[in-house]
Amino acid sequence: MAAGLSSSPLPQPVAATLRRAIAGKQVEWRSPSVAASVVRDGRPVFFHGVGDTDPTGDPDPTGDTDPTGGAGTRGSAGDAGGRLPSDDTQYRIGSITKTFTAVLVMQCRDDGLLGLDDELGRHLPDTKHGALTVRRMLSHLSGLQREPAGDIWELGAGPQLPELLAGLEQAEAVLPPGRRWHYSNLAFALLGELVGRLRGQRWEEALADRILAPLELRRTSIGPVEPRARGFFVDPYADRVHAEPLFPGNAFAPAGELWCTAADLGRWAAFIADPVADVLSPDTIEEMCHPQVMHDLEHWRLAWGLGFMLHRRDDRLLVGHDGAMPGFLAGLAVRRPEKVGAVVFVNSSAGAAPGELAIDLVLSVVDDDPAEPEPWRVGPEVPAELEPLLGSWWSEGSEFLFAAHDGKLEARRSDLPKAEAPAVFEPAGADLYRTVSGREHGELLRVVRDESGAVTKMYWATYPFTRIPQTFGPA
Repeated sequence: MAAGLSSSPLPQPVAATLRRAIAGKQVEWRSPSVAASVVRDGRPVFFHGVGDTDPTGDPDPTGDTDPTGGAGTRGSAGDAGGRLPSDDTQYRIGSITKTFTAVLVMQCRDDGLLGLDDELGRHLPDTKHGALTVRRMLSHLSGLQREPAGDIWELGAGPQLPELLAGLEQAEAVLPPGRRWHYSNLAFALLGELVGRLRGQRWEEALADRILAPLELRRTSIGPVEPRARGFFVDPYADRVHAEPLFPGNAFAPAGELWCTAADLGRWAAFIADPVADVLSPDTIEEMCHPQVMHDLEHWRLAWGLGFMLHRRDDRLLVGHDGAMPGFLAGLAVRRPEKVGAVVFVNSSAGAAPGELAIDLVLSVVDDDPAEPEPWRVGPEVPAELEPLLGSWWSEGSEFLFAAHDGKLEARRSDLPKAEAPAVFEPAGADLYRTVSGREHGELLRVVRDESGAVTKMYWATYPFTRIPQTFGPA
C-alpha cells in the first residue's frame, strides 16, 4: 500500500493530526482508499489521500468489466495497482448530489418559477401524489416511499424518465405528509424533473449551466471521467475486494448520480460556507440551513433543512450531506461561521463513516487552528435618526442595549453573552425598522415621539420599550 499523498498550508501539528486521523480510518474501515480535503475562507488548505484507488490493478480503463471473467474478486498483493488518490481523482458522491438539486430548486424559487409551498401537481400534473409540496420533498417530509417503483437496485440501473413517471401510480405514500422525517430518493428524482420542466432543459443541462460552469467545477460529471477511483465491496472475512458494477441512475440522477473530485467538492463546500450571489443569494443559503424537521428525536444531533443535513455537535451546527452508491461512500461537512469545510471519499460500499470524519476534520481545524479575530476599527458615522435610539431600554423587566454597528441598528438583551448574535434592523419607513436577523426576526420596531420630536418609547413586536424599568401592563 502506498503511504499517502498530502498537501497543506495548515500548521504542521494540525496537518499531522488530520493525516493520522485519515490514515487511521482507512485502516479501521478497511477501505481501498480514502481521500479528504479541507477548505477555509474559500480556498483549499489541506489534502491527504491514502491507499489505492484500484487495488485490483484492473487494466480496463472504464472499470466496467471483470478481466478475470469471474466474480470480479481480487486481493493478492501482486495485483495491487498502487494508484494513490489525488485531489483530482473522481469518486462517486451519491446523495451529496441532492445538495446540487436543492440549489437548483431554490434558484427556481428565487427566479419566481415556483413557491416552496406549491403542490407538485401544479408543475407535474396527472399524478396521484400531486398534493405533495416542494418544501416537504426537499426536507424529506413528503411521506413518499424511499425509491422509485420496482427493484431498481437488483436491476443494475435506475429507471428511464417514462418508467419513473409511470411508476408514480404504484408508488406509496408510506406516511402522511409532514408526519415525520422519511428519506426519499424518489422525491429528489421528481424535483430534478421539476427543475428541468421549469427551465425548459434537462436536469443535467440546468446543473451544468447554473452551477458547474459559474463555479468552475470542471471535474464534476454525470458519469465517471479518468482519473477516477474504482468502487468495491470489501470482503468482511478476508483481505480481498469485490468489484462493484457501475449503476447508471438515469432519471434517478438528481438524487445520487454525480462524480466529483476533492478539489471540486471542496469548492462546493466553500460555496455553501460563503455563497456566490450570482449563483444563489446568501439569504437563500441561510434559509436552506434552517431546520425543517428533526431526524434524531432522542439527542437532537441531526436535523434536515431544505436539502441539507444539519449536524449538532455540542453548541455548534454544521451543514452538509452524506452520500452512498455501490462501491462508494462520501461525506461533506461545513461550519459556516468560520467558513471551514471538509470532504471525505472512500471507494468502499460499507463499513465506513466519511460524513463523521468530515465533521471531525472541520472541528479539528476550527479548534486547533482558530482564525485570528478581526481587529476592532472605528465605524462609519452613526445616522442621525439612530442617535436617540442608542443605549439602554427596558421591556418586561429586562434591559436591552441598542447600538449602531456598521451603520445599522442592533439590539441584544444585556444579560446574554456577547458571542450571541444580536437582532439587526433595517429601515422600513418613517420611525419604522424591520428585524432582519436575530431575536424577533421579521417583526417591526416602531419608534414613538412626543410633540417636540423627542423619542419617548419604542414598540418591538408590539412589546413596549421604555428608558426606565416599568410595569409591563397598563400603568
